[in-house]
Formats: sequence, structure tokens, C-alpha cells
Amino acid sequence: MASGEQDGVTAAVLIIGDEILSGRTQDTNLRDIARYLGVHGVDLAEARTVPDVHEEIVAALNALRARYDYVITTGGIGPTHDDITADAVAAAFGVELYEHPEILEMMAARWGGEVNAARRRMARVPVGGELVKNPVQGPPGFTIGNVFVLAGVPQIMRGMLEDVGHRLRGGAVTVSRTVRVEGSGEGVIAAPLEAVAKAHPAMSLGSYPFFGPEGYGSNLVLRGRDPAELEATVGELIEALKDAGVGDVREIAA
Repeated sequence: MASGEQDGVTAAVLIIGDEILSGRTQDTNLRDIARYLGVHGVDLAEARTVPDVHEEIVAALNALRARYDYVITTGGIGPTHDDITADAVAAAFGVELYEHPEILEMMAARWGGEVNAARRRMARVPVGGELVKNPVQGPPGFTIGNVFVLAGVPQIMRGMLEDVGHRLRGGAVTVSRTVRVEGSGEGVIAAPLEAVAKAHPAMSLGSYPFFGPEGYGSNLVLRGRDPAELEATVGELIEALKDAGVGDVREIAA
């Protein structure tokens, strides 16, 4: 459980697709997006997963884009009938979709000749939207307002992210440190962790237990935007844990 919140630039991720909710496909995009945003000083504050249902996508998108500085969606921009993300985004913004001529040209150059109806679906962009480059394969994504619409295929999504970072109004980059406790459960470390967290409300302190054949314990991750305060907080936490009787505690590489 993490404690402490930080003011700054925030974002949410909206993962779209029945295949994620059914368990047929394991999502890895959330992890990659979170790491990417952190490097650019943007806090990932919420993530939601919704099915391929128009009304649910629209409702979730409108809720998230009103609450956070940015929203990144993944999935649902392919050529099949259930790829309805573009339709839902256009509806959320109250605009029409149109076939972007640049995308049509790219498709014609790649596949040669006339582009079929299924592929033309991937050329649709909301009026007022801008393209997000796709350096991997296939058509680009797009952005409108504070929303970035990216592919669901992880490799393609990561490529598209490279055209997102320079458009973000980033805050100060968050840095993190990790303190590892072995042989003590969360019941032992809870009180000193809470005390340090209350003393440093600008910091984020999270406890992540681990169990395995080699033993058990917790990785305590401290995050902040002030390196000096982070350094001091790490020292205070280690001392507080030792005072509470925790014997095996040390900082490890993140």
C-alpha cells in the first residue's frame, strides 16, 4: 500500500479491448507507459480497462480526460468491426471522423493500388486531431485535446510513444530509491513506515511484499522530486526500521 501524494502533471491510461478483460491477452502496455511517463515527469494516476463497447469507452474517456492532464488509450484502432476506439473518441469530443489523406497515401504506397474498406477504417481521425507517428508498421495513431490514441500491440505502442513525449508538459522528474527488508513482515514495518511517511508528505512510500524459497520480506520504494529530501528520507526510514527491531534492512539498486 502506497502513502503520500505529489502535486504535478498527471495522466491516466485507458486500456480498451475484450481480449484483455477475458484474459486471452496479457497487457504489458500499462507498465511501459508508466515508465515512459515517469521519465517525462508525468505521474500515472489511474488506469482503467473497458470492453469494446462504444458507450463505455466514451464514458470512461470523458471521465478521465476531465480529471487528468493527459489520457493515453491503447487498443481498438485496427481494421475490424470491433475496433471502435476512433468512433468513441470522436463521440466523446463531439466531432466527426474523416479519412486522413496522409494515412491513405501511406497505405496506398505500402499495399499498392486502392485501399480496401477494412484498411480505410484505420485512416479515420477525428476532426481537429493530429497524427502520432508510427515508426514500426501500419498507420499512425492520433491525438486530440489531451488524449493520445495508440495501438494495442505492444511493439507498435512503444514506437508511437516516442512521438508523445515531446508533446507533454512534464513536471519535475520523479526519482526513486528502494530499501529492502528481509525476514520481517509488514506487521513489523508498518509503524515506522507510516511515521516516516507522515513526516514527509511530499514523498511517496510504498511497501511491496515478496515471498519465495529464499525467504520473505518487503521492498520499500520511496519516490520524490527533491533528491535531497529523498536522500534524507531513505536514511530516516532505515534508522526507524532498525529502531523497531528490523535486523536485515539495506538499500538496494532500483
